[in-house]
Amino acid sequence: MKPPGNSSAEPTQSIEQIAAALEGFLAEHPRAIVAEDGKVLFDMRATKYSLATEHGRCTLQLWSEERNIVRRVNAAIERGALRDRMLRLTTQRFGQTRPGSLDLLADRDRRTPTTREATRVRYVKVLERVMLRGGEGWGEWTSDGFRTAMDLEKSFGPAYARGSLVHGQQAWAVIAVNAEETQATIDGILTLGVLWLAHCRENAGGRRLYCGLRMIVPRGMATLTASRLPWMNADAAQWELWEFDEKTEEMEQRDVADHGNLKTRLIHAANEEAARERFAEAAARVMALLPEAMRSEVEQKIRSGSEMAFLLHGVEFARVRMGYTGQSFNRVQEITFGAGANETPLTDKNAGELRELVARLFERRSASGDKRDALYRMQPERWLESELRRDVSLIDAHLDAAHVYTQVPAFAASDRGMLDLLSVDRDGRLAVIELKADEDLHLALQGLDYWVRVRWHHQQNPDAASGLGEFQRHGYFAGVRLAEGAPRLYLVAPALRVHPATEVVLRYLSPRVEWELVALDERWRKQIKVVWRKRSGELKQ
Repeated sequence: MKPPGNSSAEPTQSIEQIAAALEGFLAEHPRAIVAEDGKVLFDMRATKYSLATEHGRCTLQLWSEERNIVRRVNAAIERGALRDRMLRLTTQRFGQTRPGSLDLLADRDRRTPTTREATRVRYVKVLERVMLRGGEGWGEWTSDGFRTAMDLEKSFGPAYARGSLVHGQQAWAVIAVNAEETQATIDGILTLGVLWLAHCRENAGGRRLYCGLRMIVPRGMATLTASRLPWMNADAAQWELWEFDEKTEEMEQRDVADHGNLKTRLIHAANEEAARERFAEAAARVMALLPEAMRSEVEQKIRSGSEMAFLLHGVEFARVRMGYTGQSFNRVQEITFGAGANETPLTDKNAGELRELVARLFERRSASGDKRDALYRMQPERWLESELRRDVSLIDAHLDAAHVYTQVPAFAASDRGMLDLLSVDRDGRLAVIELKADEDLHLALQGLDYWVRVRWHHQQNPDAASGLGEFQRHGYFAGVRLAEGAPRLYLVAPALRVHPATEVVLRYLSPRVEWELVALDERWRKQIKVVWRKRSGELKQ
């Protein structure tokens, strides 16, 4: 029998499958919004929830400072892909028989498709008018064929206006983005610009010589793109970055050599030995609640001198933190389990709940688990990161498995959705490792972002007395003599998840960036195995 409210196209789901789909979606998209009848009710960044699977039904409660709702959930169907991903919940209000629905939307761009399209069409008209009017650097060129049409085969989306500037047989590939797009879309312009330049050159047919790429971004939103441009290959193409104010219709060229301050910070590394000793008793209490066969799979990760986390294949299920008692400044350790709004302090009374949580997690999130299960599919990058953190030499035997750090340095106000590892090889050369478990056409340039920041910190003046560089002054790579040269960049992904755009973009990187593209066997959850690799210098323009 189908649950009430299901359409004929929806499969029957068990209560456990509904709960798993919901938990998995919220874990993967912590910034999701919840809408009902087209109205946004909750922003999950400021919302708490509870999920109960008792008495043969799944009950969801959501509450914030503004409202509180309770719904019985009869089905949870995921739809869409990438930025349009959505989880539709078929629901019932208590005391009512008529079904309703809640939509959990991963995309933070809350404009309707019609509004987005109208904005993009209007932007192209303004852009062409400004280019037709001319100005410094524009007067001798005529615009040709600007469009925003989607071309999935070429990875071109409707957010970017694309066209050419033509003067005789010479031409520029031009790509532009309006100010109402998300910052992530604006930051992606260089990747799409490289693809557009390559497309224009491939289809020029000898009629035009494309000298380079001209990018147009909203005024004040070019910082990340500007930081990338010095590391593009000047012999392969000319690169220009322009900032455009749509209100005043003024266009100003950005100096590509001036990429501003790098928004990055380097925090001091925790003393892991001291932290493990500090948390030994609490860690023993948590591990004692787990079946012995499971304990070897659990990672006890020191997040700071005041926090330790317990993870299974990258999913955190418990943690211990240092805090203060309510009546004094005495520091105490608190153990909690669960995640987000469901985080619960561990007591003798609820220890059984932690056992059940871990048992359920181990059953469903294992290398031999059901690939359709939400917990199996959840946060694949964190799973891959956890495997390489255990032994980074699996991707290169020359890497030092004893020195592996996550997201060091950290991006200020980072919202990249990517995971980075920093290691070192046996010769003391730093190794920047960018991971992706699913297709992402921005992999190459997001890896470059991290490489640029690691290089910058590594080049800071060493301490006059000790001779130690910035990383080692902050407690990293103890006992290692770091080489002075630039880091090596590793881009790691399963072989069938390496986006075709990646190699195109890598061809246009400066030869000063030494990189390796490492493709893994698709069964990496069971065993990390490299199936092929490509290195800088091997790809031809």
